[in-house]
Amino acid sequence: LMWLDKAQTWELARTLGGTALVDTIITLSHTCYLGERGPLHAWGHGCGHCPACALRRTGFERWQAKI
Repeated sequence: LMWLDKAQTWELARTLGGTALVDTIITLSHTCYLGERGPLHAWGHGCGHCPACALRRTGFERWQAKI
């Protein structure tokens, strides 16, 4: 995982576990530096503004554009 970008990580999740795994990651995990668990975005929980959320959001959007 160290050598994969976020879009590649999302694709790996889909390849290994299908949409069920992707949905699980979206609903049960977060990478927000502020620990925000409130809003559920298309890419998962988070504030949507910190660097971690931005990285996850852009990676998810790049992955979505490819599938």
